[in-house]
Amino acid sequence: MNLVEDSKKIIDLSEIMSVPAAPAGYKSGFVGIIGRPNVGKSTLMNQLVGQKIAITSPVSQTTRNRLRGILTTDEAQIIFVDTPGIHKPHHQLGKVLVQNARTAIQSVDVVLFVVDGSVESGGGDRYIIEILSNCKIPVILGMNKLDEQPEDSVLIDRTYEQIVNPEWPVVKFSALTGEGVEPLQQLLIEHLEVGPYYYPPDLVTDQPERFIMGELIREQILLLTREEVPHSVAIAIDIVQEEAKITRILATIHVERDSQKGILIGKSGSMLKSIGSAAREQIQKLIEGKVYLELFVKVQPKWRQSRTRLAELGYRVED
Repeated sequence: MNLVEDSKKIIDLSEIMSVPAAPAGYKSGFVGIIGRPNVGKSTLMNQLVGQKIAITSPVSQTTRNRLRGILTTDEAQIIFVDTPGIHKPHHQLGKVLVQNARTAIQSVDVVLFVVDGSVESGGGDRYIIEILSNCKIPVILGMNKLDEQPEDSVLIDRTYEQIVNPEWPVVKFSALTGEGVEPLQQLLIEHLEVGPYYYPPDLVTDQPERFIMGELIREQILLLTREEVPHSVAIAIDIVQEEAKITRILATIHVERDSQKGILIGKSGSMLKSIGSAAREQIQKLIEGKVYLELFVKVQPKWRQSRTRLAELGYRVED
């Protein structure tokens, strides 16, 4: 069994043998983290769970598939559903991402609507509020980036007070520093019902290790290439070979154009080497033993426009 640094597990669901019975009065449930792109949803989930399971970057639309993070405390088990940022889609991938986020709203027990609390509300926030206006489940407004708020944030608060449902509880926090996250966690628990363990208490995500590996590779591409190769990248983990002291990973980076392939490879392979080195360091935190990572780059024209290609590359394509 591969273990993460703090001995909590990231495993395939097929490896789960049994889930213990929860104590009397124990609470559990699913919390959907909803918001515009780049407001800190993934950073918040990592902070709540206590370790990195979702990738983050300065580039918007980092999250693609719905990703579940699991927090188990003495009081409750909270399953966080991190969703793609809700925005106006410009291609088939964008449509899939937004539909996945909207679907998540209908399948959770509580919605945590995360906004950038360091700036005034905007049209994107109003669009999401309109979607949530017909929501029949509890909604909590989470104002992130408390560490970036100006000393006088009254005007910012007022812009949200004018557009949100006055019955929604409001909590301010910083997903980056952790300030205010504990009160947020307690507020979420208050809104959950008594229920069972959905997952073993030592599990932190229901995603298989291959998915996490692919996301860690994609994160380094976003960080190292920024806008040069924005969202035309998908990662396929082709081979994971576990040996006694080393895990060998072969992965393919799919892009849409030859020019993007050239950027990712770089002069004499320098960029691909940098991506591989940085990704290997992150994957090393996930598994025991040494890691050997080999990356290939393949051009798949217009893969973001094809539902078939999206499904082949592991995206949850829903009607």
